[in-house]
Amino acid sequence: MSTHHPHALLGADLRSVIYALSDALDLVGIDDLAHGKRVGIMAAECLRSQGVSDEETRFIFDLGLLHDIGVSSTVTHGHLVKEFDWESSQKHCLTGYELLRDFAPLADMAQPVRLHHTHWADLVQRDHDRQVLLQANLIYLVDRVDALSAPHYADGSLLMHTERIRGEISARSGSFFAPELVDLFLEASRSESFWLNLEPRSIQTYLNDMRTRGRRHVMNIGELKQLATIFSRIVDAKSPFTAEHSLGVARLARWLGERCDLPVARCEQLEIAGLLHDIGKLRVPDEILDKPAKLDERERKVMNAHSFETYQILKPIPGFDEIALWAAYHHESPGGDGYPFRVSAERLCLEARILRVADIFQAMAQDRPYRTGLPAEKVAAFMQELVDQGRVDADLVALTLADLPAAMAAAKPAG
Repeated sequence: MSTHHPHALLGADLRSVIYALSDALDLVGIDDLAHGKRVGIMAAECLRSQGVSDEETRFIFDLGLLHDIGVSSTVTHGHLVKEFDWESSQKHCLTGYELLRDFAPLADMAQPVRLHHTHWADLVQRDHDRQVLLQANLIYLVDRVDALSAPHYADGSLLMHTERIRGEISARSGSFFAPELVDLFLEASRSESFWLNLEPRSIQTYLNDMRTRGRRHVMNIGELKQLATIFSRIVDAKSPFTAEHSLGVARLARWLGERCDLPVARCEQLEIAGLLHDIGKLRVPDEILDKPAKLDERERKVMNAHSFETYQILKPIPGFDEIALWAAYHHESPGGDGYPFRVSAERLCLEARILRVADIFQAMAQDRPYRTGLPAEKVAAFMQELVDQGRVDADLVALTLADLPAAMAAAKPAG
């Protein structure tokens, strides 16, 4: 741990966070949870067949994991895996570019992400470094291979269709894809192992192998918050109903942590937990998240699984044990009737209780497409009602309401 950053979270290295957050991006597929991983594996295998350096191979693998960082909509994901080329494909590329370009540890991925749905015939007209163009186009090529392969994963018939898929890619050499990359792909994909790597058990083995390679980059707290903010923006962009919710929860949770006299490092962790608390919502279909009416029983069950998904994503990151629990418990109630773990009051630590209060308060205060945010006095009355029902921590609500203007300001980020 760097001596310059005393509040760094021990073990929160960049690769571990990339891998965990690629799981979050893959959730958007709902039923197909490995698109980014398969793209990364195929891109890495294409380079490996040419004896490219381990460093370049790792970069292209990580680029594959995160290439769809601009996708949070399940509808957009459906287009990406069901159609070879579609009209609005550039939108998520631009979003991904904007998310990555100012985050120094991953900034080299920004341009390839921006260009990863641009045809080679158009790319060669661009004034970009050739290596960037080839990185972007290789991701595009194997991304389309995955789209062509997708119908055959479930029934195990992929090996029966590989020649047709190879033919589809070959036919687009020089137009969609760089001829040299098509040749690379055709050479690498001759072997059955190229395709067998895409099976779920093989994917896990491949990931475990890649995880052990390369230098560790332990992020300082500033980098960690910046990366958490990037992913909060992906979650919040999923629905106009949730825009800026995560940011508001993070700010309010930190504000409350400070008023509880928690140490600075604890407040930093609380802020990160707030930014990431809803990351599991990426698996909730758009139509459920965007439904202005009351959810039916099936929809409610789907929605209620999101905080368990958050736990599954964050728990494997070294140093995130507590953050994962706080974030996952944000719908747990002191009465033991929350979800999805139904933990009792004595198991709800202060940080988890803070996140719950911050989550509910922010949702009430925030403007939503179907209603403006409630005024301060109505938010206060609502929170007091929950206290009376034993559903939130009474002391934390009292602390929040003691300085209502400041709480409202924290909950509604300026924008």
